[in-house]
Amino acid sequence: MKTFIPAVLVATLLAAPVVSFAQASQSNQPLTRAQVREDLVQLEKAGYDPLSDRQEYPRNIQAAEARLQAQKAQNAVVAQGDTSGYGVQVGGTSEAGRAAADERGPRSVFFGH
Repeated sequence: MKTFIPAVLVATLLAAPVVSFAQASQSNQPLTRAQVREDLVQLEKAGYDPLSDRQEYPRNIQAAEARLQAQKAQNAVVAQGDTSGYGVQVGGTSEAGRAAADERGPRSVFFGH
């Protein structure tokens, strides 16, 4: 009995994340006809032709899906750009007509002796 309670407690603690993950995942609803058509249109825009050579079917659609994912990734990077509305971010560099200052700071009087 002493080992049963800790075993149940451990099993409960291990099962809790699984249940919460199942609730947070996408619903298992089937795709609607409109969603399937939208996906097909996106694949066609990425270069897939459903009426093309059927001998190359898996490679054609996989290549189009890869291009579509690359486009989505590129669009996500562009969308994550500066949204402050104040122009482009500039680097923290500066140039002038003189040589750069010595970064080692002032030297001791006894330097080199």
